[in-house]
Amino acid sequence: MQDLAARLGLPSGEEALRARLGRRGHPGLLPAFSAYLRRLGAPSSVLEALRRLEVGAVVAGQQAGLLGGPALTFYKAHTALSLAEGVGAAGVFWIASQDHDVEEVRHLHLLREERLETLSLPLPPLPAGRLPLAPHREALRAFLGPWAEEERVAWALEAGTLSEFFARVLLAFLGERGLLPFDPMAPELAPLFLPALERELEDPLGSAQAINREAERLRALGEKPALMRKPGATNLFLETDARRLLHYQGGVFTDGVRTYTRKALWELAQADPSRLTPAAGLRPVFQDLVLPTAGFVVGPNELRYVAELSEVYALYGLSMPALFQRLRALVLEPPVARILGKYGLDPWAFLEEGEEAFLRAVGGRLQAFARFEERLRRLLSEAEALAEEAGALDPTLKRPLLRFRARLGGEGERLLRKALRARLQGDGVLWAHLERLKRHLLPLGLPQERVFPFLQYALRHPVALKRLEEAPALGRALLYL
Repeated sequence: MQDLAARLGLPSGEEALRARLGRRGHPGLLPAFSAYLRRLGAPSSVLEALRRLEVGAVVAGQQAGLLGGPALTFYKAHTALSLAEGVGAAGVFWIASQDHDVEEVRHLHLLREERLETLSLPLPPLPAGRLPLAPHREALRAFLGPWAEEERVAWALEAGTLSEFFARVLLAFLGERGLLPFDPMAPELAPLFLPALERELEDPLGSAQAINREAERLRALGEKPALMRKPGATNLFLETDARRLLHYQGGVFTDGVRTYTRKALWELAQADPSRLTPAAGLRPVFQDLVLPTAGFVVGPNELRYVAELSEVYALYGLSMPALFQRLRALVLEPPVARILGKYGLDPWAFLEEGEEAFLRAVGGRLQAFARFEERLRRLLSEAEALAEEAGALDPTLKRPLLRFRARLGGEGERLLRKALRARLQGDGVLWAHLERLKRHLLPLGLPQERVFPFLQYALRHPVALKRLEEAPALGRALLYL
């Protein structure tokens, strides 16, 4: 990511992080943040970590998924905590409670006794901070089974809303490390955004135009912008019976259903600031207007849209924080580690190529296929030598013979893979090993970290949290349990 950030002119790395320490957030941040955390019942280690906000914050964020959401949530939190610890700052986790895309948060996938089980809650399209947990509490308890009785999980399940459930999970499992969950819709914290909302209402198209200007610069660098704003679109959502994007034209705002004056929206925001919320083009800037953000932990997709916000930061008189790509991790439980070791299979190769990587590893260990592959390689080598000889006799023959060699190689590889797949399906042990690897490492055809919650491992293996804490802040890590 550092190469991409440098090419786009974005700050990244430890030097940029240290240079941004000492920023000041909203003057009312500490008392409001403390009140929020105390209401949730945060442990003393979290309340003590609040003091480190005076040095600065390293912030990560994610939607408020069930049971902590997919494991990448914990990897983001770990990166933020590790980077913050290195410079004496606080690790903060922004809960995207304003997001109303419930499809992102309503599913919970668990692997139990080698079966993938899924709970899907019937959530209405409202921000997670508005969704009460009570109607779904018993369904969650039944799905979790004995885990629902575990002390930390049982405490988290007492939360009032989906976003509070998420915050309590973070506090229960990462609170000892001092992680500070931050919910922008919490009644204690939402008023901190009033100055930013007032400024955005005064110039409702300014941030959108800044995004579009930066998008043109990125396009000139060969990048595909992610946040281009349509004419008249602002960067504010209004929540009434639904959450809708506001548009502005001729001095009037509209959410597509009703029209509003600037004065009416400001009065609404003063009455309940949680009803007027930033779109993706403003969210990081609003975050950094309130928090003393020195570093921002992002995923690979997030970097693409944060890259479009340079001019929005400038519009608000802020310097962009140092950007870091979160840790990528892969949890390897003992049976899976044994299968990988048996075939000498690189787990990252399996994550990227799936069955093809397994076929390569298995094929090299099956004598008949090893002979077949060796003979194919010799045949291809002969075909290449023949092309060279033919070219010496007649240059016009070399290219057709090289094309023949390429076709021969492609067809040979296809036949080899076909034969290997047939062998796999006929060999119960090999097939079972492949299927087990897919269930654990590529569930639903996706990387493990995007499907299973980290708590699946933390509740099954008490050492899992320690393995995560020992992992590097950046790059990749294999977590052996």
